Amino acid sequence: MRLYGLGIAFACFAWVGATAQTPYGWRGPERSGTYPETGLLKEWPAGGPKLLWETMDAGKGYSSPVIVGDRLYLTGMNEDETQEIFSAYTLDGKKVYEVAYSAPWGDTYPETRTTPAIDGDKAYVISGSGEIVCLDIKDGKIVWKVDGGNIYGRKTGNWGTSECPLVYDDKVIYTPAGDQTTMVALNKDTGELIWKTESFGDTGAYVSPILISYKGKRQIIGSTAKHVIGVNPDNGTVEWSFADWGPKEGKWANIAPNTPLYKDGKIFFCHGYNINGVMLQLSDDLKSVSVVWRTDVLDTHHGGYVEVNGTIYGSNWINNNQGNWCAIDWNTGVKGYETTWTGGKGKGSIIAADGMLYCYDERRGAVALVNPDPAKFDIVSEFRITKGVGPHWAHPVIVNGVLYIRHGFALMAYKVK
Repeated sequence: MRLYGLGIAFACFAWVGATAQTPYGWRGPERSGTYPETGLLKEWPAGGPKLLWETMDAGKGYSSPVIVGDRLYLTGMNEDETQEIFSAYTLDGKKVYEVAYSAPWGDTYPETRTTPAIDGDKAYVISGSGEIVCLDIKDGKIVWKVDGGNIYGRKTGNWGTSECPLVYDDKVIYTPAGDQTTMVALNKDTGELIWKTESFGDTGAYVSPILISYKGKRQIIGSTAKHVIGVNPDNGTVEWSFADWGPKEGKWANIAPNTPLYKDGKIFFCHGYNINGVMLQLSDDLKSVSVVWRTDVLDTHHGGYVEVNGTIYGSNWINNNQGNWCAIDWNTGVKGYETTWTGGKGKGSIIAADGMLYCYDERRGAVALVNPDPAKFDIVSEFRITKGVGPHWAHPVIVNGVLYIRHGFALMAYKVK
């Protein structure tokens, strides 16, 4: 176990060395949905993997847990749902503390969305109301707080802010969109402004940006409702933008809810809501992008997508209650399959680890272990989450052989190694 943990640490440090981005946050070390695990089960018992522990005091939320050392960190809502809370747990599910840090989004689906980013002894979150908050992970005390929504003229869609902070070097990234700016970098120690980008006048998206490295240069890839952008991480210059979504552009106000997927100079991004997906190629100087291919098969709602062995896997959007599970080729966009998940399940979230897919159905709470076959949706094992409330929107997490599933106020830990 000690050697395994050391291996995970080396994997995380390798990524930090390449980009100087904290590996502890949204969808794993590279924000790609792929977790650097080994030795995981290739099949589960009939009733599902062993439940290690569960807690019903996480508070309502759609965010995912983050595990660092001997602690688990998570956001949720307090009992009267007037505040977002940041909580720390031991790795056997005992709550160490909870701290209220900001007001939630004040309209539909107010539950917390921000998965914390942990950097050193600090945690960073962005509330549904647009506040960027830094907390000390030892006791949860607030170090600083910035009302980014008001200061930087946030322009939101129907569901407020849904962004997991990107933390790298001395900076924390927030994407208010609007008429003042598109993206800002704050000093991670003080919350003071370091740089802000130009404005596109757009409504904000629900996208957590990524930091990539290509040809020896770094770039932030982020999004508004209409534009995907490449931003210089040192000075905030927008080095390219893309808004050519084709004939369906403008439908559903171009709701953008997914983090881009990056590999070897290529960026895959899709909006959902039948607005298609696109693969972009970065130029060698990172100053422009060109379209490699488009797809009308994979338009993920908000469950993310993963790349495994040259294939992109995820679910698409048919309507807000339905979607199929899909595989498309990374290089060509050619469809491998598009199929339903039998038994009345629908679309959902997806992650990958140790050569397998983990799919979480948002309607009935089914969790499946899936063989990544480009030709078929090959379910090996599945079980169902029965505790918690609301849609099953929180993305799963796997760390040190433990699968964490969140459903509203419920958080479960399963042994998958």
